[in-house]
Amino acid sequence: MFPTRVKMAAIALALSLAGLGAATLPGAASALESWQVANVDWNDTLNVRNYPAPFSARQAAYPNGTVLSLTGRCTGGLNLGDIGWKGKWDKASAVRFRWCEVWHDPARDGNFVTGWVYGKYIRPN
Repeated sequence: MFPTRVKMAAIALALSLAGLGAATLPGAASALESWQVANVDWNDTLNVRNYPAPFSARQAAYPNGTVLSLTGRCTGGLNLGDIGWKGKWDKASAVRFRWCEVWHDPARDGNFVTGWVYGKYIRPN
């Protein structure tokens, strides 16, 4: 019975170390990124879409200045964690022609979902 406990402890240790290593990989998004809606016409809003495409169904719409939580994923393989060291202008330029994933509550009822916004209309906070 003792060898089984040792094996289980070794397995548990290996799994916890593997999880710790994965969480600290460079470029891995560990938290949401704070960006805000910008550059939208004064009488318009930024649409959050189901998928990264202008014809995708709209989930919600937000005016300029609304703070958004981005997951870090953008189209074209861009991970916001990989450009976190850059200045605000460089970050905004990197996402300008990409769609980026947001985490938001479109119905404002506590049911958060992911959606997509076009990078031309967001900037880092």
